[in-house]
Amino acid sequence: MHDDIALTTGRVKRVLDERIRPSVYSDSVPLEVSWHELSGEPIPAVEGIALDYTPTQVGTAWGAAWGTTWFRLRGQIPENWGGRRVEAVIDLGFDINMTGFQCEGLIYRPDGITIKALNPRNQWVPVSESAEGGEQLELFLEAASNPVLLDYHPFLPTEQGDILTSSPRKLYTTRRMDLAVFEPVVHDLVLDLEVLLDLQAQLPEGPRRMQILQALDNSMDVLDLQRIVETAQTARDQLAQVLAAPAEHSAHRISAIGHSHIDSAWLWPLRETIRKVSRTCSSMVELLDYDDEFLYGMSSAQQYAWLKEHRPEVWDRVKKAVADGRFLPLGGMWVESDTVMPSGESLVRQFLYGQKFFRDEFGITSAGVWLPDSFGYSPALPQLMRRAGFEWFFTQKISWNQQNKFPHHSFLWEGIDGSRIFSHFPSMDTYNSQLSGEEVAKASRQFREARLTNNSIAPVGWGDGGGGTTREMTGKARRLANLEGSATVKWEHPNDFFDRAQQELPSPPVWVGELYLELHRATLTSQHQTKQGNRRTEQLLVEAELWAATATIYAGAEYPYEQIDTLWQTVLLHQFHDILPGTSIAWVHREVVARYAQVTAEAEALIAAAQQTLGGTGTKPLTFNGAAFSRAGIPFGAAGEIEAAIDDAVQVAEHEGGYLLENSLVRISVTAEGLVSSAIDLATGRDAIAPGQVANLFQLHQDFPNMWDAWDVDKYYRNQVTDLRALDSMELSREADGSAQLTILRSFSNSKIAQQLVLAPGSRTLQIKQSTDWHEAEKFLKVSFPLDIRAEHTIAETQFGYHQRVTHVNTSWEAAKFETSMHRFVLAQEPGFGAALINDSIYGFDVTRDSTAAGISTTLRLSLLRAPRFPDPETDQGLQTHRYGLVIGADIASATEAGALLNSAERIIQGAQPVAPLVTLEGEGLVVSSVKLASDHSGDLVVRVYESLGRRARGTLKINAAIATVSTVSLLEDALVEDCAQLVNGQVNLGLGAFEVRTVRFGLAK
Repeated sequence: MHDDIALTTGRVKRVLDERIRPSVYSDSVPLEVSWHELSGEPIPAVEGIALDYTPTQVGTAWGAAWGTTWFRLRGQIPENWGGRRVEAVIDLGFDINMTGFQCEGLIYRPDGITIKALNPRNQWVPVSESAEGGEQLELFLEAASNPVLLDYHPFLPTEQGDILTSSPRKLYTTRRMDLAVFEPVVHDLVLDLEVLLDLQAQLPEGPRRMQILQALDNSMDVLDLQRIVETAQTARDQLAQVLAAPAEHSAHRISAIGHSHIDSAWLWPLRETIRKVSRTCSSMVELLDYDDEFLYGMSSAQQYAWLKEHRPEVWDRVKKAVADGRFLPLGGMWVESDTVMPSGESLVRQFLYGQKFFRDEFGITSAGVWLPDSFGYSPALPQLMRRAGFEWFFTQKISWNQQNKFPHHSFLWEGIDGSRIFSHFPSMDTYNSQLSGEEVAKASRQFREARLTNNSIAPVGWGDGGGGTTREMTGKARRLANLEGSATVKWEHPNDFFDRAQQELPSPPVWVGELYLELHRATLTSQHQTKQGNRRTEQLLVEAELWAATATIYAGAEYPYEQIDTLWQTVLLHQFHDILPGTSIAWVHREVVARYAQVTAEAEALIAAAQQTLGGTGTKPLTFNGAAFSRAGIPFGAAGEIEAAIDDAVQVAEHEGGYLLENSLVRISVTAEGLVSSAIDLATGRDAIAPGQVANLFQLHQDFPNMWDAWDVDKYYRNQVTDLRALDSMELSREADGSAQLTILRSFSNSKIAQQLVLAPGSRTLQIKQSTDWHEAEKFLKVSFPLDIRAEHTIAETQFGYHQRVTHVNTSWEAAKFETSMHRFVLAQEPGFGAALINDSIYGFDVTRDSTAAGISTTLRLSLLRAPRFPDPETDQGLQTHRYGLVIGADIASATEAGALLNSAERIIQGAQPVAPLVTLEGEGLVVSSVKLASDHSGDLVVRVYESLGRRARGTLKINAAIATVSTVSLLEDALVEDCAQLVNGQVNLGLGAFEVRTVRFGLAK
């Protein structure tokens, strides 16, 4: 029987490949081709169409890396093609397996209106559904010659990832530019055969499989290989019965949605993504006209905004399709961002700006968050999604886990505050489904909740680099709608899927805590300047809002709504999950650093202008505090005159070739090698450093993962480590504020590190300022702090709170978390004592439990720099800066405060008078997250607070202004049905649950 199966399938595959597919187009005539190769960046279509064109021939090489070539195509439909469907067939030199990763094109009419895109899997252009014969044709083709960077042998260093270093060599050669007759019956025969071949391969040996195989044989028996077009319908007739057999009642149900996960940048720059979006959208609105049942979904308000700005003719077609309910805005975010590293305020703004765009432009509010490809998901997300009004969450990336298979497909995800959101992972394990038999069978076979419900989602289309759904995929969907032996397939809005899934699964399983991706762990470290720019601009924009709002309310200044919106949108764009994680080409990160510099300059200017308005004209030195904690006696959001330091200067003594540094709280011993051998909390006498160990020890690892260089660090990296103990020099200096500073210089390999270890009066933090001239390849730099603390958990800050991770590796789930994330601090503590590491631009760390003579110690290591060679061979090379610190005798509250202060700069201006705080918050554990004017330009004040200690808290919120109304609102600043805010004696009484985020809106008295 196996031999018979092989004979039949082998026969069908050969005939299909060699005879039937080539016959989809029967007659053809060549087009007249001329071209114009641009010497610079892309130009608008109206300019491209007006270019001077030179004749060229098919078979000519074209396109240097990142170049644009315009082709003009002219022809005449032969008279004898009357009544037949005519298409243009264009092959720019495609490799059919590299859709979205090489040359692509967009076809225009002479009036500049787009028709559709060209890519390796979509090489046709509609010309006439039923030609008259003799018609003249003129088309214009904007072709992009993007280099293939992720090929069959990926991860090789390449200079092609930046236009500044790419080769001028032409990459592609045109193969075909013809007018051709499209044979719909032959095309349908191709799809019939593909669907049945795929289906039988997934079936067990039995009647259904045998019937399909017999039908395939019968079809081949009646097909005349020399007269494919004429006998195709007869061959189809032999397949009709097996294709008409209905699916079983218990068949798995697949809700398909057209999809093209377009990375906002990755192996191409942002400017190319703008064109990718227009190409894909052009093809998708064309396909919507071609297939009445098809629905297409696209996320990312930013991508719609690009269409509106750069491609208004495509935008108009998309907007109409949205109004018709066929083109579906999904996700409600500005971009499909990383969710681990952005701050809480950034995630709020992802939702705020995304949903605002969809509401303003389409009158639509997204019901769910659509994040198929981000690299893990923060446990703070469930609360933020729910407080932004979302009802569901979709991803599939956790299916990439290296070690542990996630146990659910439809489930409730519970976050750090106890919020839950209904979530779904497609059991097909892809966001680029082709509706292949293997994918469809896998969706049914793997679905984990099949005892209670039987539905999953399939995002269908070519993605990452764009392309979207094809007519072949929609044709397969028609055949799979109700087919025996297969899951059923129906085009459906994800909202409808989630409504049904929640009804069928009223008591779903619950997953508590982060959705940790057991892969791509190094994305917490790669491209440090990108991460540093993100952290610092996030903070600057929050400060700019605070001072601008204060200046508006106190002094009548004009609030810079549009400028702040634009700056936020720039920061949000660069939180896309292949930019912020550091996994894009050199061109992308070069531009990112420049854009962060622009945002920084503009935000600093906004802050300076507002503070000068508030402080007035004068000569008094005024210190402004934008951190959510008091600094030098100045509360949050206030400015006061600088007071003389009341603490005594730090005492310094030489000790065994090194130094002892001591203030009123801590005593620190630094060895002759510049390493910290002791860090004693004077109040308790506890030494934070493990006995016989040293902290501030740099460790260098070989770092060559099995795959995905910029993305991955594999656990075996720990097997090779070099301790960097060698010291060039160490010098002591005194600062005007009484601080003691040790400047330490080290050289190793091809790199150098300059450190300043600073202990200030009255501080329990040893602050470290660091500059690294980094010139390594395939190395991973960490700095180690072995702590004399028996910590059962690490406590790492995340958005609006923290999450705990066990320090042991009892199970494979814990063992897989050998590199984890934090925001501004990570804390190790045991009852009565703890120590924290704080930072201003670091996201990755690791922890180990070690046995010492005194018991169990906990080693925390910060991840500082990497040197992967793909996709950017110069990743992190050159000068890099870090600021971090060891907080001795820390708990959660002091770690939270120290981290916040490190990330917010003290600002001093010359002015006339102090500035009182606009907002005053009292209550243990309560923290102000942001103070701003409402996004609707109403002039209302919006204040967001959260509980930071992980326990219930009460407090009061007071505004230093005349208040007319007060209400609790969503993260989108919408009114809530249940509004508990009341103004009592000029203040709002607050009662927050653990990690709860509360947004309060104040209408100001006129």
